[in-house]
Amino acid sequence: MTTPEMIVTTPEVIEELYKTRFSDFVRVAAAITNSVEEGRDAVHDAFVSAVRENGSYRGDGPVEAWLWRIVVTSALAHRRTQRKSEGLAEPPDAVWTDHYSGDFGQVRARIAALPERQRLVLFLRYYADLDYRSIAYTLGIRVGTVGAELHAAHLSLRRYLEEVGMGGVE
Repeated sequence: MTTPEMIVTTPEVIEELYKTRFSDFVRVAAAITNSVEEGRDAVHDAFVSAVRENGSYRGDGPVEAWLWRIVVTSALAHRRTQRKSEGLAEPPDAVWTDHYSGDFGQVRARIAALPERQRLVLFLRYYADLDYRSIAYTLGIRVGTVGAELHAAHLSLRRYLEEVGMGGVE
């Protein structure tokens, strides 16, 4: 009988997901780090870690969600390192909002100003196209919390868009 602790994913499975979802992994990591280059570095580091430690996969969720968890963790670590190296004392939300201009930039700034968990849920839902269960596993939260965070993010963005006369979000 196989127990969850005995389930092992192979480097080939990890490699296949890397090949098929690379652009999605980079898109999410870049959104988290606010840099495509840092996002790529975070994905690289995440997959090196996943291959080295593939025995840590316990089978309590989809392999892809396990990889997403590693990618998100890596991207958050890269963002922290980047902020420290740049000597940024203020939270990234306040820093990011200064970098955007124009209507699209204002929406991006508003997304950057969302609480971190709401941003992560948005990125994983719309950039990675993950279902609620996979997002919950990736972030270590309950499925209901995913729905609540996504709803709160939509509500915040909808209010903002209505305030600036850009319409609502669906």
